[in-house]
Amino acid sequence: MSGVETEQDWIKKIRWLIFARLAIATFLLSVAFLIEYLNPVLADGASAARVFYFFAAPYLFSILYIMVLNQYSGGPANIRIQAAGDAILVTVLVYITGGIASYYSAIYPLIVIYAVLFLSWKGGVAVATWSGFLYGTLLVLDLNGIITPAGAPERQPGAAEVYIKIIVQFFSLYVIAFLTSFVAEQEKKLRTLLAAKESAFDQLDLLHRSIIESIDAGILTLDPSGRIKSFNRAACDITGYSSAEVLNRHIGQIFPEFQYSSQIGAGRPPYPGGRRRELPVTGKSGKIILGFSVSPLVDGRSEKIGEILIFQDVTAVREMEKQVERNRRLALIGEMAAGLAHEMRNPLAAIGGSIRLLSREGAGSGTGERLMRIILRGKEQLEAFLRDFLLLSKPAHEAPEPVQINEMIEDVLESIRFGPDWTEDVEVVKKMNGELVVFGNRSELQQVFLNVILNSFQAMNSAGRLTIDTGIEGAQAMIRIEDTGPGIEKENMDRIFEPFYTTKERGTGLGLAIVSRIVESHAGRVTIESEPGRGTRCTIRIPAYELSEGTGLKAGG
Repeated sequence: MSGVETEQDWIKKIRWLIFARLAIATFLLSVAFLIEYLNPVLADGASAARVFYFFAAPYLFSILYIMVLNQYSGGPANIRIQAAGDAILVTVLVYITGGIASYYSAIYPLIVIYAVLFLSWKGGVAVATWSGFLYGTLLVLDLNGIITPAGAPERQPGAAEVYIKIIVQFFSLYVIAFLTSFVAEQEKKLRTLLAAKESAFDQLDLLHRSIIESIDAGILTLDPSGRIKSFNRAACDITGYSSAEVLNRHIGQIFPEFQYSSQIGAGRPPYPGGRRRELPVTGKSGKIILGFSVSPLVDGRSEKIGEILIFQDVTAVREMEKQVERNRRLALIGEMAAGLAHEMRNPLAAIGGSIRLLSREGAGSGTGERLMRIILRGKEQLEAFLRDFLLLSKPAHEAPEPVQINEMIEDVLESIRFGPDWTEDVEVVKKMNGELVVFGNRSELQQVFLNVILNSFQAMNSAGRLTIDTGIEGAQAMIRIEDTGPGIEKENMDRIFEPFYTTKERGTGLGLAIVSRIVESHAGRVTIESEPGRGTRCTIRIPAYELSEGTGLKAGG
């Protein structure tokens, strides 16, 4: 038996042995009652009573074994004592049931078998020797007339018959001991081999799971019916779903976009060779764009048992591509800006000067003066357009400096107050917290806040509320400008930062493009949130700086 068995293991074995002994004793007692009832073969009633009394002995011995076990298990020693005691009990049973004629000598092999199972082949051989010795001693004593077994046959067997019986009994017990030992050893080897295989399988399964869980790509496997059978850590991170929420559910219930657009889970390969595709899907936290490939999942016989889907979140990549394309357009505009400004500004200056000269000389009628004012307004609009165009396309040449954001916003509001877009029906709510300082180009940053606040006033038209909230978020200055205007339609949200894109009749489409370019040049970020009928919120984040005493500027946060 294994050398690593604990005391608890032995206690379990001993209890099992006691239970088995009681079961066999109960069975034999039932057989004895049945024989006595149907066809009594014992010599007399006293002999039958002795047999029944004897069968009560295993119950008494079992109680004794349990009491000893509760005090001290003793492991193998306890088993040896029980085996020796059982051999004596069987010998007594043989004695009271006819000696050499008793059928109960067939119980000896049972003792040898459990001795081998619990004590190895050496213990089995020892118990076989002890059982054979007791049986042989009983027959020899009977042969010599020293004892007379109850219910002994009238014809006394000869010496040769007795000794042959003894030799056969010894031989049978030894054969049973060795055969049981061989079977037990093979069973032990099979258990060891099975344990080794299970250990190797567990290690392989652990390695497989570790690899799958360590991969940054989401991995999802489906059975032939389209039910999700595995969902790794990266898949949980990408989609927002936990494994418990998706396992054993059909992919169409969790990701209907996959099923409807690619026939995943429909029992046939959606794309030859696992060709890579992209698809917008709805995760638990919202819409995401997944780049994925689907391949058949096969077993060791190359038979398809499902599908495996490998995917990554490419939402940020696609947003970056859009930003690169936007920057490419701005770069192209920048290349055109210098020549365009030069070609247009000089003629506009000449036109403006000429008109003012004519106006001072009093030339023309009232109609002529009105037309000249129209021309001057058109010229000023063109100059404003060129100024915005150059601001969008050309980097600033002014040296960066500390800029007090809250003071700048107050100045912008003051300048708007005297412009045509200001109305007293718009309530201005200011939540400007603390001293907010950034390091950048003053005129560009002023243009940013002017454009955003003007957009809010123009959107609200005649009445509403403008909320300006500033503060520090981590290491960034946060400026949030929110209005209660009509908001932006969903289909227009993706294009609001594109140059020349506008929904206003008189707009140039450069305002928010200028804001985006300037904020990004200051290592910041601008985001627009809007819902039709509920207003628009513009949030600007720029790295914050704070004034350090005697040393100028240092990074804030």
